[in-house]
Amino acid sequence: MPKKIIKINHLAKMEGHASFEGKILAGEISEAHIITEEGARLIEGTLVGRHYSEAPTITSRICGICPIVHHLTAVKALEKCFDVRVSSEVVMLRKILELAQVIHSHALHLFFLSLPDFLNYDDTKKMAGRYPNEAQMAIDIRKWATDLCLVIGGRITHPLTNMVGGFRKWPEEENLEKFLDGSGDILEMAQQIAQLFRDLDYPKFKNLGNFIALSDDTEYAIYDGEIKIWETKKNLVKKIFGKQMKGIEASKFVKKIKEIELRNELVKRVNYNGKPFFCGALARININKYLLNEEAAKFLETANIDFPTSNTFYNVLAQAVELIHCVEEIRNLLRELKKINWLDVKNASFKVKAGQGVAAIEAPRGTLYHYYETDKKGYIKNCNIITPTAQFLAKLEDDLSVFLSEFKNLSDIEREKKIKMMIRAFDPCISCATH
Repeated sequence: MPKKIIKINHLAKMEGHASFEGKILAGEISEAHIITEEGARLIEGTLVGRHYSEAPTITSRICGICPIVHHLTAVKALEKCFDVRVSSEVVMLRKILELAQVIHSHALHLFFLSLPDFLNYDDTKKMAGRYPNEAQMAIDIRKWATDLCLVIGGRITHPLTNMVGGFRKWPEEENLEKFLDGSGDILEMAQQIAQLFRDLDYPKFKNLGNFIALSDDTEYAIYDGEIKIWETKKNLVKKIFGKQMKGIEASKFVKKIKEIELRNELVKRVNYNGKPFFCGALARININKYLLNEEAAKFLETANIDFPTSNTFYNVLAQAVELIHCVEEIRNLLRELKKINWLDVKNASFKVKAGQGVAAIEAPRGTLYHYYETDKKGYIKNCNIITPTAQFLAKLEDDLSVFLSEFKNLSDIEREKKIKMMIRAFDPCISCATH
């Protein structure tokens, strides 16, 4: 029986290098596959035998878009190895760092990478010329966030100040005050950008599957919490949700998911209970929307979408909602930090010992897990890093198969546009996935 091959040799406007191959057999989509084109990087193997203090620095090199979350998750996992409990001030600074990273990643992806697909622009520069004010706002939002990363982390791309037990250098109070003063304007910009995404014409799409995210009953979880799972099934009755959902500790959850190695592939696929799942902004909104900050919650209500939803195109809208939420949350944390006498803040003391630790933090694209085992001198014996893209790659391929089956009669050019649109809505990071 003749088989038609759909091939996209280069998927642009995403982090890392990948291609796509689909197969149509007897008019039906028989396969949709993301092929990673990155070379082997072997970060986990590189870490074995090294001193624990090197892990945050090395893992932050996994990705240029989200180095902070790798750095923070490595530090947090190593603190679990050594039973380190850091101060609330340290946690607040780390939260601001991660929230700022989410903001600058979302602003980049939303306006410059994903929006052209929805507005049918092949050239992002031409689209920016059509929306010059929004383009400038996206740039200004990113700059505010990256400058904040510089002030707290010591560097925009690869943080220097954070370490096991606390910080090597505390940020200057007057610098933090400047970001608080400018946050009102940034919040207004985030709201205007979000309105643009609220009013887009999203494809009507539905594919059942699991959505998994970090969750905390007291706040919209980014830095800490338990893992919660929303399972979509036919005729699902949404009785157990939000605070009623049962959580799983990250250390227990990583034992429940399965990493699968495919022949000739450098990226593992991950499933939960034998099924693919999605993690990322949409999973977080689906599970934690009741904990959004005030302006983000009000904005989400205006979208007139019934959340939770299994339409993964809405991951783009969810990122826009998080853009507002994260600016609000940074404002709240900066206000709390104003009350602190920094002369009283100390790093946690600890003893290096043999131990094991698992940590989870929400990266822009979903939950990131780091696991370390150390010997009594603090040298790494074992390491495992499970990135968001590796987790949702199987879900993306499954969604592509379902989505493409609805467009069997499209021209090759239009079909290719639909494929790219869905892939970029997921916001994959192939650099992280091929760590």
